[in-house]
Amino acid sequence: MSPAAHRGPVRGKRAFAATWWGQAWVAALEDSTLDAGRLSRGRTYARKGMVGRIIIAPGQVKAPVQGSRPRPYRSAVHLPVLTLRQWDTLLDTIAARAGHLAALLDGEMPTDLVDDAHQADVPLLPQPTELDPECSCPDWGYPCKHAAALCYAIAATIDDDPFVLFALRGRGREEVFAQLRARRTSGRAADTPPAPAGIPAASAYTAWAALAEHTPALPDLPEPSPHAAALPVAPPPGSGLAATDLEHLMTDAATRAARLLAGDTTGLHLTQQQDVVRIAASAPGPEWFHHLIQSTGTKPTALARLARAWRHGGPTGITVAEQPHTPDPAMMTTARATLTTALTEMTNASIPLRVWRNRLTLADHGIQLRLGPDARWYPYLRDDHGEWWPAAPADTDPVAAFTTVWRPAGA
Repeated sequence: MSPAAHRGPVRGKRAFAATWWGQAWVAALEDSTLDAGRLSRGRTYARKGMVGRIIIAPGQVKAPVQGSRPRPYRSAVHLPVLTLRQWDTLLDTIAARAGHLAALLDGEMPTDLVDDAHQADVPLLPQPTELDPECSCPDWGYPCKHAAALCYAIAATIDDDPFVLFALRGRGREEVFAQLRARRTSGRAADTPPAPAGIPAASAYTAWAALAEHTPALPDLPEPSPHAAALPVAPPPGSGLAATDLEHLMTDAATRAARLLAGDTTGLHLTQQQDVVRIAASAPGPEWFHHLIQSTGTKPTALARLARAWRHGGPTGITVAEQPHTPDPAMMTTARATLTTALTEMTNASIPLRVWRNRLTLADHGIQLRLGPDARWYPYLRDDHGEWWPAAPADTDPVAAFTTVWRPAGA
């Protein structure tokens, strides 16, 4: 994480940003809500210097914001980080034109870079639906005036340093430069013969399944044991390969093959990031976890959070953790009413529920339910740092999902 200095303008909505990319940030905030009153209060708070020390981290910007109470509120605005595929595409786009990197080094965000990235499905600038505000205040606005003040206050910093947008999307200036340098020195010479394309796993399995219809059924295979895989010989000296690592991969491959033969094809369609998370979720040990972080550039906390999401929901759990979506409003209304009724019966009190897109939040209790694309509710708990973590398996009933994480007062 890194602190950010910020300056506040005196007049005008757009005065918070002078550059086109800074104004795009402000526009995303203002287009995310119709509540002009809270935005106006947020601008006033930002101008009065009520936003404290801003911390920029992958996927979020947060700061204490002084309100009407003596103690500042904890405000944050979340933004989805880019996937590994999207980062590869973005870095390739930057490296394709020398002018892109030169402009970034001069503190400019090239419009053609943003356009090229957008056409490749890489959203560098925020969209209104991506900004996810959060605050410890009792105001149920989305955003509340404190989170709005934070958004306005950070706009000038984005003006001065476009790499702030890169950091919010998951990678900071130094990491981006390191990746670009690696691209220049990775030996991608034009005369280097390309690696064999191979056959996609899904296609290979489809062909095998068609052949299997005309062959005798295979006997049931036992689930591979972690001790069943052993290398017949040690890896060649100087190869950099460790026997324990290869044995771990052998066991993992055998386990996936057995599930594939049993008809479970979900593992055929995993992205690189999902497969990394799957391996991390299998508890391979701290050394492997460290290697996964080094190889992918993923932040340790982010990988740990996604690994927990995988344990509770597999690939769908990762989607729920990373991508808020807008479900059928009627489904959210029904779930809110059902959960409100259950809470009233459980506590003999009226507990307000905040609704935003696919999320039902009890801010005072640090509990959140997220509706997944599979129509199941995923329970989340907020930690001491204000971060939301997957907490239990999903359930089709919001009340059942809620009760898995509910802790009555005094319990």
